Amino acid sequence: MKKAEKEHITKKQKASPSFSFWATGKRKTAIAVVNLKEGKGEVVINKNFDLEKYFPSFSEQQIILSPLALFDKTKDFKVSVRVKGGGKRGQAEAIRLGLARALTFFNSDWRTDLRAKGFLTRDARVKERKKPGLKRARRAPQWQKR
Repeated sequence: MKKAEKEHITKKQKASPSFSFWATGKRKTAIAVVNLKEGKGEVVINKNFDLEKYFPSFSEQQIILSPLALFDKTKDFKVSVRVKGGGKRGQAEAIRLGLARALTFFNSDWRTDLRAKGFLTRDARVKERKKPGLKRARRAPQWQKR
């Protein structure tokens, strides 16, 4: 082993025991970057909003916390999220995908359970583009006989 490799190994061993995992989730036009750390169960969105303030709807809060609730770990991690684009529902589902991906980095044994629940599947459906000559993506102008 080279000297630089030995120094690198000793520096890794001296690193702090805390961890941090990053993952990205996408849904429609929403993009969420999730940072998972050890903590006391707080979820911070865009650096200054907590979960209840940014997502007042209980159903959206449940969507976001569902990967943690699957393993009963809602109070064990601090989740900080940067999210932009899309609507609230799309943002919530993007956060869920990013959180599930970060949990697989934390513990790879959880991957099968997360996959079975569908949390690791990226929903690729997006709005279809408008075509020329049509009013919307597929809506044709009304036909007129005379």
